[in-house]
Amino acid sequence: MVSAIRVPKSQRARRELQKHAPKLVETGKKTLILHGTKTSAVLNSVLSDIYHLKRDNAVKYTKKNDNIRPFESGGESSLEFFSLKTDCSLIVYGSHAKKRPNNLILGRTYDHHIYDLVEVGVENYKSMESYVYDKKLAPKLGSKPFFAFIGEYFESSEELKHLKEVLLDLFRGEVVENLNIAGVDRIYVCTAISPTTVYMMHCALRLKRSGTTIPRMELVEVGPSMDLVVRRHRLPVESLKKEAMKTAEHAKKMKNVTKDPVQGRLGKVYMPDQQVGKLTLSNDIKGLKRERREAKKNKEHSKKQKVNPE
Repeated sequence: MVSAIRVPKSQRARRELQKHAPKLVETGKKTLILHGTKTSAVLNSVLSDIYHLKRDNAVKYTKKNDNIRPFESGGESSLEFFSLKTDCSLIVYGSHAKKRPNNLILGRTYDHHIYDLVEVGVENYKSMESYVYDKKLAPKLGSKPFFAFIGEYFESSEELKHLKEVLLDLFRGEVVENLNIAGVDRIYVCTAISPTTVYMMHCALRLKRSGTTIPRMELVEVGPSMDLVVRRHRLPVESLKKEAMKTAEHAKKMKNVTKDPVQGRLGKVYMPDQQVGKLTLSNDIKGLKRERREAKKNKEHSKKQKVNPE
């Protein structure tokens, strides 16, 4: 039996549905942060720091989740449910076990279905609280970051290529067309140590005078920093990747049509030169007959005035 479609009855419910509906230009991606069955103190601090970096566009659940096994068949249904519930397309899942200590899974979803996954182990971690620096240099909430990927393994290793894409999607924030350099106050530096290991650190940017229009930049490490060791990764299915890469067809621009906030839609119509002076006019035109009659009356009237002078 097919279940009936539930139609929203209140205005608030309609607004919520419109937020979840597809858009021609999507807004910034939200991140969902989850805890596994067991987590360590290091992993709890890592998840807290990631949430602190993305707290303007992130949702964090602190309860333990037993049924989440992203790389196993059927174990990703809970992730997809939470993604749909919170309208998040980026997932950070932390767990700790004897075989995989300090395990961090970074994933992306498309249409609230798992798109791809990268599993990394966290080593040599230093939290944000362990760094001492001038708090005036702390990056502001919602600012756009720079990214620096150093090392040839980002081009040759498939694992690090995939990790690079996921890290860019996770920390870049909302996509913008124009950027003011004064508003860029942070940078993520990722160095490929080996084909499976990346050293990642978060730094604040200090702008100083350089004598030119381009300021001189200094890096101040503000944390966190850690080694990310790739353990497993799962690339997207080709059919899902093809569907996710589709772009919306923009409406064709109409020529000679403009929009005015007051007058509305305005259009220009171009007509060729009619060359009226070269047209041949026949004697049967009513307008000409009328002119002849008036000319004849005027002529007769002038003759009468000459014959009967006062």
